[in-house]
Amino acid sequence: MKYKCIIVDDEPLARELIASHLANFENFELIDSFENALKAYTFLETNTVDLLFLDIEMPLLKGNDFLKKLKNPPKVIFTTAYREYAIEGYELNVIDYLLKPITFDRFFVSIEKFKQLQTPKKEEKSIPENHIFVSSGSKNIKIILGEILYIESLKDYITIHLENDKSHHLKQNISAFEKLLDSNFVRVHRSFIIQTKKLTAYSKNEVEINNVEIPIGSSYKENWLTYLKTIK
Repeated sequence: MKYKCIIVDDEPLARELIASHLANFENFELIDSFENALKAYTFLETNTVDLLFLDIEMPLLKGNDFLKKLKNPPKVIFTTAYREYAIEGYELNVIDYLLKPITFDRFFVSIEKFKQLQTPKKEEKSIPENHIFVSSGSKNIKIILGEILYIESLKDYITIHLENDKSHHLKQNISAFEKLLDSNFVRVHRSFIIQTKKLTAYSKNEVEINNVEIPIGSSYKENWLTYLKTIK
């Protein structure tokens, strides 16, 4: 697509220079230029443009006052010989502030700023929550893996300890349940599986999650040491 542009500047040479610079960008089309803001205002009442190159110090109506009067202004790049308008320019949300005489290098930077604003932002893909369903009596309960702190086993039962002091007590073998978990979980004891993301402290012999101390079993120290290598 081509971006429609207009120039508003009371200096003929300034208009010519901006037009000359703009001609180097094939996706930009200069559809008109004006020597004062009143003529541009009339034009914009019935026409739509994408980018406006706007001088500030002009007779009849200054560029900054003209911009304030526009109900739906296009993107604007100020082109002026006066530095003192820079702060007001940014308050008016202009793309850039070009000081005359405008070099092509500096003009190129402004065009790139405009183009970046036109690039549609990629929609953030929602990350599906990782979860499992576990059987509890006649129900299947949804467990979000990210909310699990640790799993504790007692004979043929396990207790799934969750955030916010919640828990589920199920008739389930811990080894069978371990197979349902992802790589964020480590078996550190025959009776305990922990979620590594929830660790608050650890040593060679125990880990701590939410002030609960969990022992590391001798048969599972290799598991634990393997995990430690991944975080050091």
